[in-house]
Amino acid sequence: MDVLTLSRLQFAATTMFHFIFVPLTLGLSVLTAYMETRYVRTGDETYLKMAKFWGKLFLINFALGVVTGITQEFQFGMNWAEYSRYVGDIFGAPLAIEATVAFFLESVFIGVWIFGWNKVSKATHAVAIWLVAIGTNLSALWILLANGWMQKPVGYVLRNGRAEMVDFLAVVTNPYGIIKFVHTLTSGYMVAAFFVMGISAWHLLRKNRIDFFVRSFRMAATFGFVAAILVFLSGDFHAVEIAKTQPTKFAAMESVWETQKGVGMNLILLPDPQNECNAVERLCIPNMVSMLAFHTPDAEIKGLKDFPKELRPPVQPTFWSFRLMVGLGTFMTLAALAGVILSRMKNLENRTLFLRVMLLALPLPYIAAQLGWIVAELGRQPWIVYGVLKTADGVSKAVTTPQVVGSLVGFTLIYSLLGAIDIYLLAKYARKGPDDDLSGIIKPATVKGA
Repeated sequence: MDVLTLSRLQFAATTMFHFIFVPLTLGLSVLTAYMETRYVRTGDETYLKMAKFWGKLFLINFALGVVTGITQEFQFGMNWAEYSRYVGDIFGAPLAIEATVAFFLESVFIGVWIFGWNKVSKATHAVAIWLVAIGTNLSALWILLANGWMQKPVGYVLRNGRAEMVDFLAVVTNPYGIIKFVHTLTSGYMVAAFFVMGISAWHLLRKNRIDFFVRSFRMAATFGFVAAILVFLSGDFHAVEIAKTQPTKFAAMESVWETQKGVGMNLILLPDPQNECNAVERLCIPNMVSMLAFHTPDAEIKGLKDFPKELRPPVQPTFWSFRLMVGLGTFMTLAALAGVILSRMKNLENRTLFLRVMLLALPLPYIAAQLGWIVAELGRQPWIVYGVLKTADGVSKAVTTPQVVGSLVGFTLIYSLLGAIDIYLLAKYARKGPDDDLSGIIKPATVKGA
């Protein structure tokens, strides 16, 4: 394989591995903060134990996410030096803000939260974890604004052989980036919700700490159902934005080959890119694709045949990733709704079949999130910055094939080790359950006369 293919493979592997940790961090930080806030408001020690238990799992995930994320930025200067030279002034600005503001905020206050038990007031300690959650979510905002600019470049001019920023406000208010942020953020909340429900289901099947894990399950189910609704709403807006700004990606997502109006959606569809058609089209919902694209039943959809072959994204992976993502999202929405209903009834711990389903469903939002990124990144090809810079022109000219192979093998080995450590630690502490010893967390009552 050449340097371009290897560099793409390396970036894909490291990014997808890093994104295993990101969505759980986004959602579990918010859930942990809410649990501790409930403790501060009610004085109920069960909520304190919940914050400690789920917070410990959050910290494990957070630490691994930081480690795996650091290597991402180095690749821009090594494998993708031409890309960095061409658009670094624009792409680097949001990343710099993320590092100096958002990451600094979460890093400082996560220390306060870890070491501040029994050293600051309950309210101050709860504020610390909220600031961690805010910082974590702000980090996602700036990174996704940077990615959103790659998808829909705005606020720049081509000058002196490179792209230069002329309107910072346009970059940070880019609709593509903002919608992408909301969609990614809420999908992360779903990951956290199913993570909590899955672990809670495991304990409830074994009749462990029933009150604790029923409360955890109920809270996560509500959080997950609300997030699922927001995922679908933001996904709808995202589809409209894609149809307007990246018509080739939208056509690949829906496997539309001919330009036409009032395009229907075939529930059973088999693309045939070699012959530039669909081999199977069954169960058509009239005008549905046009409605998804422009919210108008007779809207025109540009077909892939209207674009040169070299400017089309790979159809099969884009189409199937999109279909699977939507299918998993639909299932998870229904599962979260069922969780909301059943967790408010009695004897959740006796609903064995449902709990087993929720345990097995734990990895589904992770898979859906990865599929979403496949759609986003493969669907943009052959552009690294859509309509401005091709991926082939962004790869570094200084690196050689053996160098990329060496770094790819190194990253794979190191990340595999980190992944094994993460799974081991999460499984170990998840199985252990909550700790009843609150010494060092709650100050002992003062004895009169002492």
